[in-house]
Amino acid sequence: MLSVFRGWKGIVFTGGAIALGVVTLNPFVVVPAGERGVMMNFGKVQPTVLDEGLHFKMPFAASVKTLSVRVQKTDIEVPAGTKDLQIITTALSLNWQIDPGRVNEIYQSVGDEGAIANQIIIPAMTEVLKAATPKRNAEEIITKRNELKAEVDVAIEERLSPYGILVTDASLVNISFSPEFSKSIEAKQIAEQEAKQAEYEALKASKQAEAEVNRAKGKAEAQRLLQTSLTPELIQQEAIAKWNGQFPNVMTGDGALPFVNINPGQ
Repeated sequence: MLSVFRGWKGIVFTGGAIALGVVTLNPFVVVPAGERGVMMNFGKVQPTVLDEGLHFKMPFAASVKTLSVRVQKTDIEVPAGTKDLQIITTALSLNWQIDPGRVNEIYQSVGDEGAIANQIIIPAMTEVLKAATPKRNAEEIITKRNELKAEVDVAIEERLSPYGILVTDASLVNISFSPEFSKSIEAKQIAEQEAKQAEYEALKASKQAEAEVNRAKGKAEAQRLLQTSLTPELIQQEAIAKWNGQFPNVMTGDGALPFVNINPGQ
């Protein structure tokens, strides 16, 4: 019985020692969902990228740095001069993510997500906007905003692709001008609206006058046609049609119904 107790005691002790060794040596690492792991042996980045899940690493010699490969967002505001020397401030929002297969490369050359945003993303966004804005005057930037966005999209993607950064979307959130230029734009818009309103009123008056002329012409033509169509025979027929069937109280000597000439001039 004593020997059995000693055997179980030895097993428990051995298991505890193993568990303590696992905790102390920490030979496993878990890469969370949405991240990738960069394996380093004595600080040197290894060529293998660790996917999500449980991985073994050499105790003491190896360490793992995890980076997010989810879509991230960076917002900036960049002042720049236009072709016609107006100063505008563009608010640009960029959605980007690290290429999951190149996490080790970008960590080795740049660093973690903070370093990527500050050293790569923001400078690229700033330079692209400062290069695209002077190609257009202020009015073109307003009226051809989609063209500016398309150029920015392509330029940013070309700048970031070599670093292993994927661009999912770039948005021109807002474009603001100096107060003086904004007032001039507002004044121009008001003048254009007033001119369009005056043009509309003039066109409306012209159409109304044309309609009045046409109505007057129509009435005159109707009267002319009526006059030309009123022959003596037609007038006599109209008189007969309107006769109520009663004979006059005074008859002629021969007893015949007198002919009434409605048109004395005939």
